[in-house]
Amino acid sequence: MASAGYEIAEENGALKLLLRGDWTLRDGLVRIDDQLRKLVAEQGNRLKSIDLGGLDELDTAGAMILLRMRENCAAEGENQPSPVFENASPIHDQLIEQMKPHLEQCANDPAERKSFVLMLDRIGRGTERFGTEGLSILSFVGAVIARIGGSIKKPTRFRMTPLVHHMEEAGMDATLIVGLMSFLIGAVVAFMGARVLAEFGASVFTVELVGITVLREFGVLLTAILLAGRSGSAFTAAIGSRKLREEIDAMRVLGVNPLDALVIPRTIALMLTLPVLAFLAAFLGILGGGIVGWLALDIPPQLFMARTQEIVVVDNLMVGLVKAPFFAFVIAVVGCYHGMNVEHSAEELGRRTTMAVVQSLFLVILIDALFAMLFLELGI
Repeated sequence: MASAGYEIAEENGALKLLLRGDWTLRDGLVRIDDQLRKLVAEQGNRLKSIDLGGLDELDTAGAMILLRMRENCAAEGENQPSPVFENASPIHDQLIEQMKPHLEQCANDPAERKSFVLMLDRIGRGTERFGTEGLSILSFVGAVIARIGGSIKKPTRFRMTPLVHHMEEAGMDATLIVGLMSFLIGAVVAFMGARVLAEFGASVFTVELVGITVLREFGVLLTAILLAGRSGSAFTAAIGSRKLREEIDAMRVLGVNPLDALVIPRTIALMLTLPVLAFLAAFLGILGGGIVGWLALDIPPQLFMARTQEIVVVDNLMVGLVKAPFFAFVIAVVGCYHGMNVEHSAEELGRRTTMAVVQSLFLVILIDALFAMLFLELGI
């Protein structure tokens, strides 16, 4: 068994490559490959033929090296034909023919770019993805609204059982965490606000601070944020796992619209439950502020309730609750959108779940800011 080797012969100004030994992966092909690359780079345009008569053995790796070398020689010369294979045995010739469809040139490493250019490239790609993702979500929103309108026109296709199930799963099961967080937020707002107001001798205005902030903003906003992390991600995970198991494709084959079966019940359920949870959060937030005012600020419960009824009008509560259905719609639609677009793997499911939470939080805060500007213009 001879190691891979070759000789170079010159005829009439042209080069001929004479192969020797065993051109197999275990017999020095790595060394031969490096030498052939240098040869092609220096004199590839002069190489006209490759003689395989001296080969003993040839495997797929050796055949690929020969094919690649011939292609590189043709690239070195201008309008020059590729070197031809000569004196190949039938077995070697058949192996080379079988390898031809699998020949692919390795891509060269891209030239190293400066950090500033890389930063601009990343910003540009991110902006493009942001625009594409935004248009896709808008398209999905339109499809959901159209199906909801169709369900109103044809109530028979509306699925009541999934609606009740998701109302319990996304709403009732979140009552404890929403209530506890709202109570603590109300207590913190009362305590921190009272410390600042006490410097001006106005600790009693803690009642107005707690009532207005909890009713207008903190109650509904905190509820939406908690549900975005809890229920929105759950929607993505549940629908995404169905997508990976090809259950959604099976629904389409059976003539069931996935929007009717999976998306609309979740969306309507969250739109019905989030206002209720926001009302509960506002109540418990005021309760937490009242208890802190009573125990730490010497504000009696009777005074706290009297000033709340006198100063904190119902309009503040309505301003908070009117935003709840919009928050719920955004959270549900974004969560379901990412679940419907899960592809290939569990890793993609985790990535989509994270994206659903992040985008939901961003949109909730954006919508809250838009409502704040609207109410400011309306004087509410």
